Amino acid sequence: MALIEIRHLGVENRLEDISLAMEPGEMLGVIGPNGSGKSSLLQSLAGILPARGEIWLKEAPLHTLSATERARRIGFLPQFCDSAWPLLAEEVVALGRLPWRDRDEEAIQQAIRQADIAALAKKKINQLSGGEQARVWLARVLATRPHLILADEPIASLDLFYQAKVMETLRRYADGDNGVIIALHDLALAARHCDRLCLMQHGKIRAFGPPAEVLTASGLSATFGVPIHVDLTHAPPIILPVWNTPS
Repeated sequence: MALIEIRHLGVENRLEDISLAMEPGEMLGVIGPNGSGKSSLLQSLAGILPARGEIWLKEAPLHTLSATERARRIGFLPQFCDSAWPLLAEEVVALGRLPWRDRDEEAIQQAIRQADIAALAKKKINQLSGGEQARVWLARVLATRPHLILADEPIASLDLFYQAKVMETLRRYADGDNGVIIALHDLALAARHCDRLCLMQHGKIRAFGPPAEVLTASGLSATFGVPIHVDLTHAPPIILPVWNTPS
């Protein structure tokens, strides 16, 4: 049984005829140039953008679920988060339990450990750096314990250490009966951590499949408009633009 299945999804002027499916235990990376539709895809799955087509979550049509049930099953981590109040970090994490109308301390503390923010728990969110805040917002989503996490560029403001930690955290979360769909610009990290990739361009899927099938030099070069060197046999994978040097 597919965790999520998308059939002919479209968003006016943003997405056209998006169809794909992912299984429980998978981490799906959404990659592509700026403006290719990565964020629009995640926002439509989260119910933020109105879309045509069909979305099925564990064989249930998403449009038949109440807003509360949808929030329990799908956790959305946008590119930019903000708090209207100077809450403690642990209180921000506790907001992840709102769809369940409880304060499950076990879920909250587990999320704090997963995101490695125990040292930040008693600090106010507005006093944290951008990277620290990003990890707190990730913990909030983890506290919900959804079937599916949608993460839009969750590592953009993180240093190299926490980029790796967050990717590993999301990878572990996907294992088992859950799933993660993550929008990424770092193609090497996508190759290393994702089971399958969805390469987008101009609101359409250009390629979909395992990293080795999607991350080809010819396909990436055509999509990004610059020659790209790809070596997936290297550990870690190497995917870099090839710039012409002045003679």
